[in-house]
Amino acid sequence: MINKIKDLSENYFDEILAIRRHLHMYPELSFQEFETSKYIKDRLNLWGINFIDGYVETGILVVLEGENPNSKSLALRADFDALPINEKNIVEYCSKNEGVMHACGHDAHTACLLGALKILHSTRELWNGTIKFIFQPAEERLPGGAKQMIEEGVLENPNVTNVMAQHVLPDLEVGKVGFRAGIYMASTDEIYIKIKGVGGHAAIPSQYNNPILASSKLILKLTDFFASHKDSIFAIGYFQADGSTNVIPDQVKLMGTFRALSEEYRKQSHIDMKSIVSDVEKKYNVRIELDIRHGYPALYNDEEFTKKQISSAKEYLGKENVIDLPIRMTAEDFSYFANAVPSCFYRLGTGNKKKGIVHGLHTSRFDVDESSLKIGMGMLAYLAISS
Repeated sequence: MINKIKDLSENYFDEILAIRRHLHMYPELSFQEFETSKYIKDRLNLWGINFIDGYVETGILVVLEGENPNSKSLALRADFDALPINEKNIVEYCSKNEGVMHACGHDAHTACLLGALKILHSTRELWNGTIKFIFQPAEERLPGGAKQMIEEGVLENPNVTNVMAQHVLPDLEVGKVGFRAGIYMASTDEIYIKIKGVGGHAAIPSQYNNPILASSKLILKLTDFFASHKDSIFAIGYFQADGSTNVIPDQVKLMGTFRALSEEYRKQSHIDMKSIVSDVEKKYNVRIELDIRHGYPALYNDEEFTKKQISSAKEYLGKENVIDLPIRMTAEDFSYFANAVPSCFYRLGTGNKKKGIVHGLHTSRFDVDESSLKIGMGMLAYLAISS
């Protein structure tokens, strides 16, 4: 089957490449992916593949049966939303939707899943079980499309025992894939803070209570507190004061993120944050509103299931092309799938230093070496049938 899948990946490559480029040219933001969803469904109709739509409005599910369909059931997932970024690449497939870009590779994820689906659809008499193909919207925005699709029953009828997904990684050279069993990615919480003082003329300090001073102290205290914990990250990325050279504002707004690798530590950290906020509030005589918006949980790759995928990946690509990944403090809503059933989330190498394809995820110059699509669709197909 390895040779069969590789041959089909080669045969379907031009079509999958065209799909990726179309998706890249017409990106849509989370919960707005109506044209993207329509394009995927049009492609499935063209191929004569049935689907179920309407999950979280734009999500799509394909249920594909091989021989002995009741022998096993697993799912493959790809996300298809984009980011609010102006693309700066000069390529023929550059985004045509101003201010929106597939800067996280979800176009490649979807193209690879469609490629794997086409491969497995054409070989369904050669493998056993049932495979679900989940095309998911809104990975980039809370509460995340994964959570909602699960709540709407995407893993049921038939119930799946495992889920897999691959994500592009520009730090990894094309031709390679990476795995990590166990804890792999962090949880993510959004932090919103309002510090309310008393504004006034900067030259008359007796008449104001500067919220900027309290805000600065709060940022330093929170940052220093979490800096000593290697399994977490606290960072403020937004500071709005709206004062001037001689104007002290009434209020400061902060926004940031908190990441953790342990759910227990995450819960305790929320308590610690509230305690630090209370201390600053009292010391500087300000009112502070702290809003911690619960985001995605930490992503745990089931160890037994992931080790099996590592073994299969080495069969497909050669052991020299399968690497061990370090823990990342980035986050993924695939973690909801991993919490529901034993799962594996791995990385597809898409970088190419010789071609200048080196820019990071979520940047305006991000791109992928498109030959990775051939590897990505084949890997997904082989891992699915060998699980």
